[in-house]
Amino acid sequence: MQWDSVSDFFAMGGYALYVWGSFGATALVMLVESLLIRGQRKHILRNLRSEFESKPN
Repeated sequence: MQWDSVSDFFAMGGYALYVWGSFGATALVMLVESLLIRGQRKHILRNLRSEFESKPN
């Protein structure tokens, strides 16, 4: 596909709402997923650390 101007590119041939909405939804899902994974990792590390420290030698 070829565009004559930047505004034509952003208009996406009349499908801009669907195209940019899809990009936005994908970016949002990727951001939320990375934040959730980060939180799970911290939780797991915290649990492992507390288990290790509470074990008698």
